[in-house]
Amino acid sequence: MRNKTLFGAVLVALLAPSLAPVDASAQSRRTYHGKTYRGKDGRYYRCKRSKGTTGTIAGGAGGALAANALGGGTIGTIAGGVGGALLGRHLDKKHDAAQNRRNGC
Repeated sequence: MRNKTLFGAVLVALLAPSLAPVDASAQSRRTYHGKTYRGKDGRYYRCKRSKGTTGTIAGGAGGALAANALGGGTIGTIAGGVGGALLGRHLDKKHDAAQNRRNGC
């Protein structure tokens, strides 16, 4: 029983500062300086600025798996991964650009 009480007291002492309210002037406000558009539901959304990371990873993995399945060996698998990564990055950026055009960004 004594260990549980001691553990509870230590836990409260550690967590108490994080539970205290923060002064409004101490809170950081993040502002977005890019373009926004108004959706069909009336809310405002940020225009996308894609770096193509998701497409690069997915394309690289898919290209490497496809080249390996076709019997490309080590060199073919590496070449398929690089080619797939480049293609995936291009398609990801192209998709976001088309979405921005539709939204008027």
